[in-house]
Amino acid sequence: MSTIEENLRAISDRVRSHSSTMATEEAVKTAVVLPFLRALGYDVFDPTEVVPEFTADAVGKKGEKVDYAIKIDNEIRILIECKPVSVTLERKHLDQLYRYFSVTNAKFAILTNGRTFNFYTDLEAPNKLDARPFLIFDVTDFNSGLVTELRKFEKAAFDVSAILATAERLKYTSGVKQQIAKLIEDPSEDFVRLVVNGIYEGRLTAQAREMLTGVVRTAFREVIMDTVKNRLSSALADTEEVIEKIDDPVADEPDVVTTDEEREGYMIVKAIVRDTIGPQRVIMRDQKSYCGILVDNNNRKPLARLWFNRSVKYIGLFDGDNEERVIVDSLDQIYDFSERLRATARKYIS
Repeated sequence: MSTIEENLRAISDRVRSHSSTMATEEAVKTAVVLPFLRALGYDVFDPTEVVPEFTADAVGKKGEKVDYAIKIDNEIRILIECKPVSVTLERKHLDQLYRYFSVTNAKFAILTNGRTFNFYTDLEAPNKLDARPFLIFDVTDFNSGLVTELRKFEKAAFDVSAILATAERLKYTSGVKQQIAKLIEDPSEDFVRLVVNGIYEGRLTAQAREMLTGVVRTAFREVIMDTVKNRLSSALADTEEVIEKIDDPVADEPDVVTTDEEREGYMIVKAIVRDTIGPQRVIMRDQKSYCGILVDNNNRKPLARLWFNRSVKYIGLFDGDNEERVIVDSLDQIYDFSERLRATARKYIS
């Protein structure tokens, strides 16, 4: 069975390759929205579950429709409005969702152009749709953290309370990240003054402000880059230390050859779980058919398996009852399973 990550990746590839053909709402619905709903476990062929062209009474505009309404336990829970991929999603596009939200039992609304999915709820006032989304999902640039949040919208796991428990944090985190990104690219005068206070002692003329704005922009970027480099260096240093302590597998299996790709995959897995479990506990043990990554060098504590000795490569995941092998096209794709790897690591915390 395909995982939600695999389905989303297929949708992502489609949007990247064929976005120019998604010039209409209907194209977006067929190529992206319906596959997206199927990835979440909804039966898009059941009109009592995924209701197309949904209408409700007392909306305010006769004959106005919302593209889709999702029913869960026979109650309207999610409203979806679609726009062409070329449209930049703005507050004005919320009008229909806003009206329908107040006259149905819907708790969430999604506005999408096929590339971006904006998720809304009523955090600010009951039964009144917020103007700002609490979750923004770009189908062409997603990560494991966002997939974790999307899993809460799966039909089998849908829980209003669970989603709302993190919605407010997500909403403000998203807003803060946008402001930080804006400050990095275009530092405001107030921010520049704050940062250089006590550093620059001259008069803050227009020329000085222009110079210091460039300095702040560059320094901001370098701080972020240095932080990333330091974390990577620390992870690699820990990895090298542990590799030195690993028993040579050749003694037991003389035909085993650990490849650079397997070592790099091991380093990535180790870096992902380092904040969950002590890095010294994560051990690589290579085998003929796969490269095992264990906790405490214990076969009963598998963290992951790298099935790289073949034309089609897999990573074996152990967050469920049994190993699940998932195709990986590149080492970078291992990061897509960060939450699942951390979940496995948490099982061995003691």
